[in-house]
Amino acid sequence: MIYEIAELTIKPDTHAAFEAAVTQAVPLFQRAAGCVSMRMERGIEAPDTYLLVVGWQTVEHHMVDFRDSADFQEWRRLVGDYFAQAPKVHHYAGVVAGFGG
Repeated sequence: MIYEIAELTIKPDTHAAFEAAVTQAVPLFQRAAGCVSMRMERGIEAPDTYLLVVGWQTVEHHMVDFRDSADFQEWRRLVGDYFAQAPKVHHYAGVVAGFGG
């Protein structure tokens, strides 16, 4: 499994609406081919910054299957207007696991 980690910086004073839009988008990820998990984290020191962490079976499930889907277009429609800048997206593979996941 790999993780897509997207750093999302949103416009000030849009937190509640942005979080509601992400909640509305959860089913888009749930039904995506190869999607294993999805969560959103909000910055403490930088509250306009969020991390979207999505577990995928492969990079191709994210970059080909999901990115080329109508559900990706719907994701961007739901959340895109809240972005203050373009998301920064990278993929990671686990190398060490301690405890608790």
